[in-house]
Amino acid sequence: MSFQGEQHPGVQAPTADSEGFRLNHTMLRIKDPEKALAFYTRVFGMRVLRRLDFEEMQFSLYFLARPEPGERIPEETGERTVWTFSQRGVLELTHNWGTEEQQDFAYHDGNAEPQGFGHICFSVPDLEAAQAWFDANNVTFVKRADQGKMKDVVFVKDADGYWIEVVQADRLGQMGD
Repeated sequence: MSFQGEQHPGVQAPTADSEGFRLNHTMLRIKDPEKALAFYTRVFGMRVLRRLDFEEMQFSLYFLARPEPGERIPEETGERTVWTFSQRGVLELTHNWGTEEQQDFAYHDGNAEPQGFGHICFSVPDLEAAQAWFDANNVTFVKRADQGKMKDVVFVKDADGYWIEVVQADRLGQMGD
């Protein structure tokens, strides 16, 4: 029998009604798309799959991901939009027009009080190399791998102050109970 998920109070067996459901993306609101896109494309190697503008409502959506090497991404925008919304691990950056011009404007990062949203996470093949890359690109650290109680886990901040957890999967086998 294949793994069916851990069982805890509140966990219920999925029904056929949710068959085929897939988590597609997580959305973060950004102040300045130029800064946010520079960060995610340069530092984390993501690619913009699709930009959607909504003139009447004055906002733009940027969908970013790390496609697998050799993965075929449709060129035609309609096909690429459908393809984008069928993927896993997509990051949606939402820009409400004009926020980049507001000096004191900032979104809540979810980690200041009152806490809510916490972070997104990237898995990397080599945590030390990733930390060196972050240092070389002046990325702000919340926590390095050798700091705090949770070793081998890094937290950095993006251009809007959102936290990003960075892990090397093969180091986490003994984590938790």
